[in-house]
Amino acid sequence: MLPIITEDISAEVFSEVFPDAQSWRKNMVQYIKEENPEVNSVILEIAKHDEKIDLKAVALGAYLTYRLLDIANNSETAENLEV
Repeated sequence: MLPIITEDISAEVFSEVFPDAQSWRKNMVQYIKEENPEVNSVILEIAKHDEKIDLKAVALGAYLTYRLLDIANNSETAENLEV
């Protein structure tokens, strides 16, 4: 089951992304290449698959989703450890 993404988590991630989305996306490329290279490869392959879609927009959306889920998962893990 996927972790729950709360409004607080969304606000946290949006505050990271929106000041400079392009720079954030580039940083996420490096982060995911190290953290989970298989996911990065899938994101890039999907984004390149259709020439009619914007590669950077697809990647930004995928990286944003990855980050939201990553933080939500870490939050749930921390809560479970506290119990």
